[in-house]
Amino acid sequence: MSGTPFVVRWGIISTGWIAKAFVEDLLLDPKTRGVHDVVHKIVAVGSRSVESAQGFIDTVAGGDKSIKALGSYDALVADNDVDVVYIGTPHTLHYDNTVAAINARKHVLLEKPATSNAAEWADLVRRAKETGVFLMEAMWTRFQPAALAVREIIEKGELGKPVIVDADLSGDFGVENIPTTHRILDPMLGGGAILDLGPYPLFWALHVLYDNPSNGSQPPSRVSGGFVKNARTGVDQNTSFALDFPSIPAQARLSCSINVPAREVGAIVRFRKGTIWVDKPIYCPRGYRVQWFEKEGRDAVVREETVKLTWEGRGMHFEADEVGRCLRDGKLESAAWTHEKTAVAMRVFDEVRRQGGYQLPDGVEKIL
Repeated sequence: MSGTPFVVRWGIISTGWIAKAFVEDLLLDPKTRGVHDVVHKIVAVGSRSVESAQGFIDTVAGGDKSIKALGSYDALVADNDVDVVYIGTPHTLHYDNTVAAINARKHVLLEKPATSNAAEWADLVRRAKETGVFLMEAMWTRFQPAALAVREIIEKGELGKPVIVDADLSGDFGVENIPTTHRILDPMLGGGAILDLGPYPLFWALHVLYDNPSNGSQPPSRVSGGFVKNARTGVDQNTSFALDFPSIPAQARLSCSINVPAREVGAIVRFRKGTIWVDKPIYCPRGYRVQWFEKEGRDAVVREETVKLTWEGRGMHFEADEVGRCLRDGKLESAAWTHEKTAVAMRVFDEVRRQGGYQLPDGVEKIL
């Protein structure tokens, strides 16, 4: 392999907070995280106006004059200098934005949740495969050091098979006082806990249980969910859902809320021989603790290890590195976060919403 790093040329759709965080990470020197085989270059930013795109470039990218400010998303996906498009719009817009990018034969990394429902995601996968472009949901947690370390601990087998995954992501958004047009409350934007916060507790269930060799990539045999709705807009406010994986056998107990702060431990993976405690924030943990028990079924702790992790940046650059390597190697999907894993996630969300009686307004879901 050549010693010259592979250059990934990015176009950025949206100028909101999540796009800002992603771009700030792209601008960091990959060598600061020990990466030497790929580098990232932002070539264009697309917004609803040239002024908005330029303002984003000025404030986030230091006014880099080599980055084009484009006044529409269509202009960005049509730009010949763009190899891959990052889509950071609200998830109810993901389907249309991604269709436009795929039609322009651009590779796509789109924020989570990938779409509003499983049918939309299935159609995007079909279109991407037919067009021959890379497509991945931006599940950045999967590529971070904590997730990689937990996977390594499980694969060593010292703790046995996982039995319970308990994961929660909550945040107090002040739902009594914020405008009903806020993304977390507005059904037109797919508001509520399950689609906005739910991808992260679900990630830990898929990472630990769905991907477990004993599971054989089987989706959960049963999804049981319920939630309390917000009185102002009817979106889900306090949500819990359980996933059964009988082939291991194991269960995930997951939750998310928009009116309480996050708890101290983001995820807990319980085994008969020990426990893994994953620090908050669950989407970007920088530490974890492992306990080993005296013997199977006994909770006397004979060994304990606490690990703290450090890196420069927020942690979104790890997923960007994965995209770069996939493009370099001619892959149309990541083996680490496959199309099917996103499909499983979207089907879970659909089922939890169905059981809770939360339907998005007419026209929000482009495919049903």
